[in-house]
This record gives sequence, C-alpha cells and structure tokens, in this order.
Amino acid sequence: MWLSLLVLLPLAAVTAKAFGGGWHGFYAAISDREAVAALELTVGLSIAVALVNAVMGTLIAWVLVREPFPGQRLVEMVIDVPFALPTIVAGLVMLTLYGAESPADVHLVGTRAGIFVALLFVTLPFTVRTVQPVLMDMDRDVEEAAASLGAEPLTVFRRVVLPSILPAALSGTSLAFARALGEYGSVVLISSNLPFKTEIASALIYGKLQDAEDPTTSVRAAASIATVLLAISALVLVLMELVQRRVARRG
Repeated sequence: MWLSLLVLLPLAAVTAKAFGGGWHGFYAAISDREAVAALELTVGLSIAVALVNAVMGTLIAWVLVREPFPGQRLVEMVIDVPFALPTIVAGLVMLTLYGAESPADVHLVGTRAGIFVALLFVTLPFTVRTVQPVLMDMDRDVEEAAASLGAEPLTVFRRVVLPSILPAALSGTSLAFARALGEYGSVVLISSNLPFKTEIASALIYGKLQDAEDPTTSVRAAASIATVLLAISALVLVLMELVQRRVARRG
C-alpha cells in the first residue's frame, strides 16, 4: 500500500493523463519533431553516460578497495557529494566551471558536451557504490590460486573477478542510465535548452507545463513524453535484471 501511494499511483496518474486525448493524441505528442529530437538526445547521452560509468565506476571501486592510498577517506567523501548535493546546485557548479567566465577556459554552455559532463557528475556514485561492497566481500584465495598457477593479472581479472562483480556493475550501470534519463536540475543551466540541439526531454516537459495558451493539450503532451521516459527506464531496468540473473546462474 505504501509503495502504491508513493510510486505506483502517481505513475498511473501520469500515464492516464498521457492517454487522456486517446492514442492519437499520445502519438501526436511523442512524434512531434521537437519531442523526437529531445528524446533521441536524452536517450543517447544517457547510454553514453551509463557506459562510461560502467568502466570508470568499476575502476574507481577497484582502486578504493584494492589499492589503498593517502587521502582515500577524502576521495570516498567526494564520491558521495553528487548524492547529497541539490541538482540545481550541481548545475550552478557546472555553469561556474564551464561557463563564459570559466577559470579553466573551457566553455561548454549550450553544448551537448556540457550536458554529458553534467550527467557524468551526478551519476558518478552509482556504479562505484554497487561494485565496491562486492569487491570488499570477495574471497581472494581463488585469485591467489589462479596467480600461483601462472595466470596473468588480466586473465585473473577476466576469469575470476569480473564474473563476480558483473551483476553489481550492471546494476550500477542501469541506475546511472535511469538517473541520467530523468535528470533536470544539473543540466538545465549548462544546456541552454536550445531546441533540436541541446534541449533534453525533462526540459521539454517543463516547458510544456509552462505553456499558458493551451494548458490542457500541453499537460497531456508533457505527460506523454514523461510516459515514454518511464517506459524506457522500466524496460532497461527489467532487461538489466534479466541479464544479472543469467550471469548469476552461470556463476
């Protein structure tokens, strides 16, 4: 009941609103050129961010667990900053660092690269925090046995370590994708919301909701785009869950 009140009921309400004008109205909203461009950009960047997180998040987790170094506690705290930082503050940080008065002389405002960097910032912790505890709990005897039998470090990682951490890495990757798919606050400032160039789906949804000329149609259009994002996110999470189970059975 608690889950229904907090999650299922609101999602059902959004979906019902999306189809309030019938299937024709729903299709017209999501097939609009601006909506298609925003959805393609959002999904494409989310996939790219998830893939980078899959590699770099796993690497960071490995270093934190297997290669202790001075200042490690500070790094651990920094990794969790995107979890605690309000997303609009993250957007302001991105704008300050990569805006017109960039101290690093890197100007990414109004570019897809700027959106990509902002999404990487807010999704950094997901893969790290899902892989790290698995590495900490792993029994290293098998790795040592494989090494003693002459296996190269890369072979040990590929044959022994990777199968154990792959389900966690996939879980973190799917969470990073879902977060990037619906992100708004951290990218709204640096993206400049340029239609057909840097306008992401969440910004388009917000813009539709602000339309005062035809509020009923605009709200339905916003709900339709939101429903597409919801369907994509749910599909990815289900697929990742199936892959994790298959990998776990093989392990």
